[in-house]
Amino acid sequence: MPQTTVVLYREKDGSVPFLEWFGSLQAKVQDKCRIKIERLQELGYELRRPEADFLRDGIYELRVRHQHVNYRMLYFFHGNIAAVLSHGITKEQRIPPREIDKAIENKKRFTANPKQHTFEENQ
Repeated sequence: MPQTTVVLYREKDGSVPFLEWFGSLQAKVQDKCRIKIERLQELGYELRRPEADFLRDGIYELRVRHQHVNYRMLYFFHGNIAAVLSHGITKEQRIPPREIDKAIENKKRFTANPKQHTFEENQ
């Protein structure tokens, strides 16, 4: 099975919501998140609970838990070639609907103009 490319969603203003959230996390949590992202690269659509879950409207979550705190990375697929990390959240119970709605809007913008909304590190 070919690897899935994982890219980061970029806002029109150049900000990258995922990196802003990720940068605020403890190093141990960042390490756990990196492992989940690697699993997404390896398995793509095949990744399932407990590591990932489908939320709604084409939005999925990567699931990380550390010291009784749940961390979620929301993502969507762009065709068969890429998984796009929209943003991350720290949650108590359920993911707030507004966070899923935000990922849906990011997906719409990305689909309309993938080049504009793909973060590239050497920009």
